[in-house]
Amino acid sequence: MKKLTHILAGLALALGISPAIAQDGPLRIEITEGVIEPLPFAIPVFIAENAAAQEYAAQLSQVVAADLAGTGLFRQIPRDAFISNVSNFDAPVQYADWKAINAQALITGAVSVAEGGRVNVKFRLFDVFSEAPLGDGLQLGGTTTSWRRIAHKVADQVYSRITGEGGYFDSRVVFVHEEGPKNARQKRLAVMDYDGANVQYLTGSASIVLAPRFSPNGDRVIYTSYETGFPKIYIMDVGTVQRRILDDQPGTMTFAPRFAPDGQTVVFSLERGGNTDIYRLTPGGTAQALTNAPSIETAPSYSPDGSQIVFESDRSGTQQLYKMSAGGGEPTRISFGEGRYGTPVWSPRGDLIAFTKQHQGRFHIGVMRTDGSEERLLTASFLDEGPTWSPNGRVIMFTRSGSGAGGESALYSVDISGRNLKRVPTPGAASDPAWSPLLP
Repeated sequence: MKKLTHILAGLALALGISPAIAQDGPLRIEITEGVIEPLPFAIPVFIAENAAAQEYAAQLSQVVAADLAGTGLFRQIPRDAFISNVSNFDAPVQYADWKAINAQALITGAVSVAEGGRVNVKFRLFDVFSEAPLGDGLQLGGTTTSWRRIAHKVADQVYSRITGEGGYFDSRVVFVHEEGPKNARQKRLAVMDYDGANVQYLTGSASIVLAPRFSPNGDRVIYTSYETGFPKIYIMDVGTVQRRILDDQPGTMTFAPRFAPDGQTVVFSLERGGNTDIYRLTPGGTAQALTNAPSIETAPSYSPDGSQIVFESDRSGTQQLYKMSAGGGEPTRISFGEGRYGTPVWSPRGDLIAFTKQHQGRFHIGVMRTDGSEERLLTASFLDEGPTWSPNGRVIMFTRSGSGAGGESALYSVDISGRNLKRVPTPGAASDPAWSPLLP
């Protein structure tokens, strides 16, 4: 444990927090504030151990560096500042050379490509100031087409070892790709890596699609489509792109679906006769009403343990947030600030609920405790809406739309501290992001 002190204490100092030491495990840091001075790290270009690995070595190390620097918690030291380099993966580390450029963490790696196109990546992480490895070395493998995933997995390991949190880089985001003028926008479902790479389209643009959501293991997407002329819920298998309609009751409209943590039960809104309530559908069962009120109840989201549901309702006269038992029952209001609240989403950690807030002509993405306390607004703009959580509960992605006829929608992300706000690259306009769990 003593070997980890320097690098973790350095990160704690950068974050303005104190490290917490576990009695029976490695040092861990609970990151509760935004970064003041990111932790500097060095990552030499990974070593190509054979000729076929040349094209992957630089790309792999570049993606790892981009993942870490993109969090706002880390700062990459430019390679032209290096005093020495790493040409042999097994050679002793020249710690003095890395201390001289103030590197607190050093990441080294080696890449080989076997016959048949299998990529193997080895990496090590070092605490420079304590002159010791930070955890054991690790080897990962996959096909040449999956080299980006391997890089994300390396970055997840580095991130986790230094912060004590789970990573989130090896994940995907499903979203709505938008084309055309604002008054005649065409929309289709797309999926991409968390950083905007590897975009794939899941549907055509013949009908409007809204609010896609991943299943808990990431193999299916549930979403709303206007294919029939009215909003209906569909479930799609991501691998085969096969889909089916969910609970097609005549004379109803269904929307705002979300999976339960069991991956089988679905909760959604159903409109019948002008009234909208929240329903639950279990495998092989019929839709069961969880609310019964003359108001509009929508945007349900399960707690990670599946015991509760948070949702939005205007039963008090304005759009507010409520939570109730997963089996229904009398809900409890949890939002009491000024303005309107909507699109609540429970954090995968279970400790926070993210939401959209409208107040004084501005839209915000915010978070609150599950009882409604400690509300914090993270963003403000003409239109911010629809938050979704990273798998580790550290980052929130959302839609930001500009004003006027030419104002396009784009995806943005922000740390739960309110820092590191940035646009997520997409091919054109985009909206309605939903983060997957970590990939298997």
